[in-house]
Amino acid sequence: MAQLGAGPQLDTFMRPNSGVGFAFRWLAPRSKLTERGTHAMQIGIVGLGRMGGNIARRLMAGGHSCIAYDRDPQQAHKLADVGTETAQDLPGLVAALAPPRAVWVMLPAGDATETVILSLSLLLSPGDTIIDGGNTFWEDDVRRAALLAESGIAYVDVGTSGGIWGLERGYSLMIGGSQESVTYLDPIFKSLAPGIGSTSRTMGRQNCDQRPEQGYVHAGPHGAGHFTKMVHNAIEYGMMQAFAEGFDILRNASGLADKFSFNLADIAETWRRGSVVSSWLLDLIADALAKDGALLHLEGQVDDSGEGRWAVSAAIKQGVPANVLAAALNARFRSRHEHTFGDKLLSAMREEFGGHREAALASSQGADTLGMAQTGEPR
Repeated sequence: MAQLGAGPQLDTFMRPNSGVGFAFRWLAPRSKLTERGTHAMQIGIVGLGRMGGNIARRLMAGGHSCIAYDRDPQQAHKLADVGTETAQDLPGLVAALAPPRAVWVMLPAGDATETVILSLSLLLSPGDTIIDGGNTFWEDDVRRAALLAESGIAYVDVGTSGGIWGLERGYSLMIGGSQESVTYLDPIFKSLAPGIGSTSRTMGRQNCDQRPEQGYVHAGPHGAGHFTKMVHNAIEYGMMQAFAEGFDILRNASGLADKFSFNLADIAETWRRGSVVSSWLLDLIADALAKDGALLHLEGQVDDSGEGRWAVSAAIKQGVPANVLAAALNARFRSRHEHTFGDKLLSAMREEFGGHREAALASSQGADTLGMAQTGEPR
């Protein structure tokens, strides 16, 4: 993986280590209160795609001020049309933010995120903070945090779950970074998170950290946020695969009994109510089957965004059995060569929760290995 500011360039462009920014951070004037009772903040958002744009919208709806930038002017215009201040480039975004600055980067993992964070590191000042809300490989977080600290810039990694529904439902946030940085950004996290809502409260948590029941957690030091999100997405793979295989068995049951012809949409709808397997994924399955019971608009070629591979690799390194997660990942690899109805259902779930389109077959060939893929898409 690319090294952020590696080699002589780091000494040339990165400012000397300084703790000044962290001292004056707490002296910055507080602004008005948000609808959740926290202080309103100003934040820059880089990357206005499926999730970045909605993150900006949710923060603005919560009373915060956003300066948004995307290299695609069309994405920026969409936010400008609803009153968001936009910047023409990264220097313009940084100049528009009042110190101490906070910039949320919401881009695909790998080179795109690496390049932007390097550019920001040359523009920001001691005391500023870079937040990576994408699906970055956790070891990259550890490396970046150490390098940015040399110039007094704080780094926070945030595993962000919620997909295209986050604007309405809120985002589940898994956060890694120093206690100081995470506490400072708490108003942002609180506005993005779903809140308690209608979810029943867990007994015995009266004396515990109250943030998790709001939908966000300080998981640990740098890298812990994305490590937690990596495992979250691997579990997601396993859950999706179980649903896909189960509905595939139902669809093909006529081979066992001629009179078996199950209405999958009706069964999904029934399971949503009172069933042990009821869940948001099942809600999305019911929506997809109601629109197209045979899923004819899908091929069944299921992409993966990297986290499943990283999680299985971590399990191997730790000697932790991960049979279901590995099988679910391999099923996605297999789907790129032969397709079942279950594979179509997997694609349907990805389409429903994240707006993910099936990738072209040619682009997937040669990618079916347990490498450290740099393809992590936020969702």
